[in-house]
Amino acid sequence: MHIKDARTYREIVQRAEDYLSQRANPQNVIKYSRYFKDGYNAWGNDLTETCEVMKQILNDYPQLTTEHLIELGNILFQHGKYEMGSLAIMLLEKRLNECNRGIFDGLKLWFDHGVSNWAHADYLCSKVTPWFLIQNIVGIDDFNSWRDSTSRWTRRAAPVSFIKITKTEDPQKLLGFVAPLMTDPERVVHQGTGWFLRELWKVHSELVEAFLYEHRNTAARLIIQYATEKLSKEQRHRFRKDK
Repeated sequence: MHIKDARTYREIVQRAEDYLSQRANPQNVIKYSRYFKDGYNAWGNDLTETCEVMKQILNDYPQLTTEHLIELGNILFQHGKYEMGSLAIMLLEKRLNECNRGIFDGLKLWFDHGVSNWAHADYLCSKVTPWFLIQNIVGIDDFNSWRDSTSRWTRRAAPVSFIKITKTEDPQKLLGFVAPLMTDPERVVHQGTGWFLRELWKVHSELVEAFLYEHRNTAARLIIQYATEKLSKEQRHRFRKDK
């Protein structure tokens, strides 16, 4: 199969759609919709059903390379159904050991043009993107274009991906990277950045507190709230804006 064999991609997408749509569970859609403020377009499948499709695809299309999976993922994310995005991630996760720098660049395209909810974003940032850092395929600076993306989910992805390396990377470099995100306009970026800072604080509390104090007058308040969640009420008072 050639990388640009669109007919094969359509065949795979149709196969996944048929399997998952036939097992739709509207009650699950109702159940999980409350966790997605921007909407939840799903069939309501159980994770085991999406996993079964993933296994079938990898078994029946052994010629799929990681490059193919990136291109297929672009199509699956554009489909719109939540399970199709999950399928794209699960397929690539199974072949993670075969990934290279080109796949990392392909993941940015997923975030820029496909990822549209916190669940897919955080799944990728916990299971996939940190692998490239841990394997030294990319470094912190390789996320600069992610931080500067027009997509709020891509910008969120950078600090959340760094959570896995808070114990091994230079904390000053990590803080320098996230500094421009402290005034980002998007709530989901505030949440991701605050989450990262809270995790970094567990390892380098004094440095993070000094950083937060420096940015207390300009940073989004939600970032400060998330980052100082483990502090006492009296300690959090220190990071209020100056009057």
